[in-house]
Amino acid sequence: MATIIDGKAVSRKIREEIKKTTAELARERGKVPGLAVVVAGKDPASQVYVRMKEKACAYTGIASRVHRLEANTPEEEILELIGALNRDRSVNGILVQLPLPRQLPEARILEAVDPDKDVDGFHPINAGRLWRGEETFAPCTPAGIIELLRRYEIPTAGRHAVIVGRSNIVGRPLAAMLLRKGPGGDATVTVCHSRTPDLGRTVATGDIVVAAVGAAGTITGPMIRKGATVIDVGVNEIGRSAEGKRILTGDVDFEQVRMKAGAITPVPGGVGPMTIAMLLSNTLKAFRLQEEPT
Repeated sequence: MATIIDGKAVSRKIREEIKKTTAELARERGKVPGLAVVVAGKDPASQVYVRMKEKACAYTGIASRVHRLEANTPEEEILELIGALNRDRSVNGILVQLPLPRQLPEARILEAVDPDKDVDGFHPINAGRLWRGEETFAPCTPAGIIELLRRYEIPTAGRHAVIVGRSNIVGRPLAAMLLRKGPGGDATVTVCHSRTPDLGRTVATGDIVVAAVGAAGTITGPMIRKGATVIDVGVNEIGRSAEGKRILTGDVDFEQVRMKAGAITPVPGGVGPMTIAMLLSNTLKAFRLQEEPT
């Protein structure tokens, strides 16, 4: 039976560590990290995520500022706001909540964020730095995966990591992180996608398997080699409870796979809680880089 990788517990520990650090900064310097969130429109999931981020910032002592804009806000107005946040020294990190309303050019707006304040790790400069193996801001979900592996002492060096999914949010940046030299890296990486022939055969070669496709049941028990580590990034709604609560499952058939894997993340409670924890960590990192230049 696989070890359950508890993302909730690790996330709580990270938040406590950040809370302690921000308290020390406030006491010693009279300032704390600042995070600005820009959200346009009324997308329900975005509203929930933004409230969770506000709550996490309040708990850890990070100064949070949310700019809520109407869905029909002109592109020029959003770019002007981001420019002002880039110049504001009390703002160390800027996050543009996705998805943006359909008429707004996502790439142009994300590229307007100062790369040194890009705590989501989506700016092309930071993506390039990541692929070059340089120190930078990594997207929060793959950073959370690497942190889970580190804290559970699951080695990556010399291991074969199979990533199912090639998005710019998870699959591609995670591949870059696993390829880097040093702790949390030095893996041999295969990235699978919708055109990969015989997915099961490829997945079966993985010492570490990461599922990030957004389709329930993509990874089944027969696809997993005995003792492999399985990281499930998927969040799929498969129904509602009698009380009306969403019933969620990942991309992995949890009950099948847990009988063969050495370690596995559950859904919910695995990778999900780590995303906001790493956003807080990136914001603290941005503060240090801006306040303590080398």
